[in-house]
Amino acid sequence: MNDITSLIPHSGEMVLLDRVIDYDDNRLSAELLVRGDGLLAGDENSVPAWVGIEYMAQTIAAYAGIAAKQAKQPIRLGFLLGTRRYSSNTDKFRVGAKLTIEVERIFQDDNLSVFDCRILGDDVDVTANLNVYQPPLNNTQTNE
Repeated sequence: MNDITSLIPHSGEMVLLDRVIDYDDNRLSAELLVRGDGLLAGDENSVPAWVGIEYMAQTIAAYAGIAAKQAKQPIRLGFLLGTRRYSSNTDKFRVGAKLTIEVERIFQDDNLSVFDCRILGDDVDVTANLNVYQPPLNNTQTNE
């Protein structure tokens, strides 16, 4: 599934991922080229490494989107609750750099999940754990 917009509840310039590389029941890998559009505090040369948290969150959203499609449920909003154990070997990502974002679900209950996340690229190694919340389906949401 490489149509990211069909997997995440984002549109337009807020879609930061380019494609899904791999997926299974517990993990997803995605890829992107770092953009220099200044949308998230970057410029024509670089983007701050903290934007990687959004890259990770969108990768988790793609994971949830594929799971929802497989269950014939609608794509739903999720909320980033927090980030733990953030570690980065860089303070910025070079515009035009290809990054691979890997997320692995390490805990899940009804609505709360924790993912081990990693961003890899040339001279880039960023890791973090993201805690996310997805509200339950309500009666007004219908299957696709």
